Amino acid sequence: MAIPQHTIDQILDRTDLVELIGQRVKLKKTGRSYSGCCPFHQEKTPSFHVYRDKGYY
Repeated sequence: MAIPQHTIDQILDRTDLVELIGQRVKLKKTGRSYSGCCPFHQEKTPSFHVYRDKGYY
Protein backbone atom coordinates (compact mmCIF):
# COMPACT_ATOMS: atom_id res chain seq x y z
CA MET A 1 0.00 0.00 0.00
CA ALA A 2 1.56 3.25 -1.16
CA ILE A 3 1.45 6.53 0.72
CA PRO A 4 -0.66 9.05 -1.23
CA GLN A 5 1.40 11.80 -2.87
CA HIS A 6 -0.65 14.56 -1.20
CA THR A 7 0.28 13.11 2.20
CA ILE A 8 3.97 13.10 1.27
CA ASP A 9 3.70 16.69 0.02
CA GLN A 10 2.05 17.80 3.29
CA ILE A 11 4.80 16.20 5.36
CA LEU A 12 7.53 17.82 3.26
CA ASP A 13 5.82 21.23 3.47
CA ARG A 14 5.60 21.01 7.26
CA THR A 15 9.10 19.71 7.89
CA ASP A 16 12.07 22.03 8.43
CA LEU A 17 15.09 19.93 7.44
CA VAL A 18 17.54 22.13 9.35
CA GLU A 19 15.50 21.74 12.53
CA LEU A 20 14.98 18.00 12.02
CA ILE A 21 18.57 17.11 11.09
CA GLY A 22 19.91 19.60 13.65
CA GLN A 23 18.46 17.39 16.39
CA ARG A 24 21.18 14.81 15.61
CA VAL A 25 23.88 16.72 13.71
CA LYS A 26 25.49 19.98 14.84
CA LEU A 27 24.88 22.34 11.92
CA LYS A 28 26.48 25.69 11.20
CA LYS A 29 25.11 28.24 8.74
CA THR A 30 27.47 28.57 5.79
CA GLY A 31 26.11 30.97 3.18
CA ARG A 32 22.75 29.70 1.91
CA SER A 33 23.17 26.23 3.41
CA TYR A 34 24.00 24.62 6.73
CA SER A 35 26.96 22.28 7.11
CA GLY A 36 28.03 19.66 9.59
CA CYS A 37 29.89 16.38 9.86
CA CYS A 38 28.22 13.61 7.89
CA PRO A 39 26.00 11.40 10.08
CA PHE A 40 26.58 8.41 7.79
CA HIS A 41 30.32 8.02 8.45
CA GLN A 42 33.05 9.31 10.75
CA GLU A 43 34.73 12.53 9.64
CA LYS A 44 36.42 15.55 11.18
CA THR A 45 35.82 18.07 8.41
CA PRO A 46 32.18 18.97 7.69
CA SER A 47 31.07 17.75 4.27
CA PHE A 48 27.34 17.31 4.92
CA HIS A 49 25.17 20.18 3.65
CA VAL A 50 21.49 20.92 4.27
CA TYR A 51 19.66 23.31 1.96
CA ARG A 52 16.59 24.67 3.76
CA ASP A 53 15.30 26.70 0.80
CA LYS A 54 15.59 23.76 -1.62
CA GLY A 55 14.41 21.11 0.83
CA TYR A 56 17.23 18.62 0.46
CA TYR A 57 20.57 17.57 1.91
